[in-house]
Amino acid sequence: MGKLDGKVAVVTGASKGIGAGIAKALAAAGAKVVVNYASSKHGADAVVAAIEKAGGTAVAVGADVSSEAGAQGLINEAVETFGRLDIVVNNSGVYEFTPLEDITAEHFHRHFNVNVLGVLLTTQAAAKHLGEGASVINISSGVTRLAPARSAVYSGTKGALDVITSVLAKELGPKKIRVNAINPGMVETEGTISAGFIGSDFEKALIAQAPLGRTGKTDDIADIAVFLASNDSRWMTGEQLLATGGIR
Repeated sequence: MGKLDGKVAVVTGASKGIGAGIAKALAAAGAKVVVNYASSKHGADAVVAAIEKAGGTAVAVGADVSSEAGAQGLINEAVETFGRLDIVVNNSGVYEFTPLEDITAEHFHRHFNVNVLGVLLTTQAAAKHLGEGASVINISSGVTRLAPARSAVYSGTKGALDVITSVLAKELGPKKIRVNAINPGMVETEGTISAGFIGSDFEKALIAQAPLGRTGKTDDIADIAVFLASNDSRWMTGEQLLATGGIR
């Protein structure tokens, strides 16, 4: 018996990186998983194939969660496919570190539309289907504590997400729906590799500050998501779980 047997989960932005790791971990714990993607159908299909090979159940669903139609369509398809919804992981996100002098309106709106509006629209659409014991998990970031230079817009979106987590925990609490956030530090993913963070002086400086002395792996975050999705965290809501290897 898995911790999440009989549950249905939606993971946004799950075609790679942390989202893919969370989707696989939820499926391994027994949940049926909707693997959302915005553009990489190939990546999402690969995640579904890996889940099915391991004996789990998953489907890939393309949707832009920063639009009302996209978020609503994603949730509708999840419920139509599996008949219920119990877990929502708001993982979709974009990030680009940019100094103050280079910030543009386009840069700002792109980040806030995906990282903030997408979370609100997806959770809004899902809330109508979530019942007692359901769990909403927002993937925030350790940048809200570290506030690195050149990250004003990205860190701003994650700061907003931390507050939204606290607010929605109060709004959805009467329905016995829990809302929590995971705030990862530097995690080795396709995104952090392509952005040049892995192996950079920035990563080395972070590792030097980390009591556990290493960069994170996707499994480090995925296992926390399983905990928050399961009954093990039944009396936790409105929390931000900092997973940074001890960097504060």
